[in-house]
Amino acid sequence: MGNFRLGDVIDDFCVKCRRLTNHSIVSLIDGEAAKVRCRTCYSDHDYRREQAPPSKKDLKKAELFNQVLSAAAPAGDPPAEPAAEGKKVRKKKA
Repeated sequence: MGNFRLGDVIDDFCVKCRRLTNHSIVSLIDGEAAKVRCRTCYSDHDYRREQAPPSKKDLKKAELFNQVLSAAAPAGDPPAEPAAEGKKVRKKKA
């Protein structure tokens, strides 16, 4: 958007309230909001651009997923294709 001024009211996600609320701009960097103050609970925080931070549960899932991937086959090795041992593949007739 741009052209913000100190005290302007914008929407942002408040972690303390855990919802999208009105905020007042407290500081600007290069014409963009840097810090905002929630007009409901009056807590100051960085401007999050209306994005909720990931939950701790989601962060834990991502961490476990990355651990499983790193423990899997080393990078560079293509995944092994299942061998068709003793099985005949039939083709359908058109």
